Amino acid sequence: MRAHYGWSYSSDLNSAIGLRERCNQHPSGAVLGWTVDHRRRTLELLAQRLMKAEKVVLVGAAVEEDDLAKNWPSNTVFIAADGAVGACFDRVDVLCVVTDLDGGDHLDEAVARGIPLIVHAHGDNEERWRDCTEAWAEQGGASLVLTHQTDEVYPDMHNVGGFTDGDRAACFVATLGVPFARVQLVGYALDHVGPWSGVTDPERKLDKLKWMGRILDHLHEGWQDQ
Repeated sequence: MRAHYGWSYSSDLNSAIGLRERCNQHPSGAVLGWTVDHRRRTLELLAQRLMKAEKVVLVGAAVEEDDLAKNWPSNTVFIAADGAVGACFDRVDVLCVVTDLDGGDHLDEAVARGIPLIVHAHGDNEERWRDCTEAWAEQGGASLVLTHQTDEVYPDMHNVGGFTDGDRAACFVATLGVPFARVQLVGYALDHVGPWSGVTDPERKLDKLKWMGRILDHLHEGWQDQ
């Protein structure tokens, strides 16, 4: 994908290193919940909830209100892809948000509500994560798990796979051992840009959605029928 879009590995690596250092070396990291131990505990708690859930619903950017207005099993867990968390507020409780920080005000609201963020670093979002972490620090912190897309191995930052926030959410739960038979995707579209997507070039976004489809096919060929 880097070759397809002309992105550099060094940019991805520098962003990952920078975000990790921002959290690990922040002078108020313990208060903000950003230390290695805090982030490890956040991930452990998420994994426990996911493994106990009867159903795990991944909410994508093309979600509509009717998609969420269902009689879900009582032990259903919801994970939102980036700005799609905005569709979930006051409808379903969200366990966490998988995001590269395009979600704008919806992410700020998620942080205010105490929803953990699975924050992804890549070469094109370094300015965003710097701005967001600065804002969150002023607000008192946020529960974070960090992900990246490099070949490096870190004990406290994870390469779960994926490309867009939507398919990365699926990769995230797969990495934690959740069987795909218990996963349901709502608001995942390949033929149009969803209303909960961040500001984007529609043509470029549609091209990215093709990659999302390939990754989801690799995880589970019948994902569109679940």
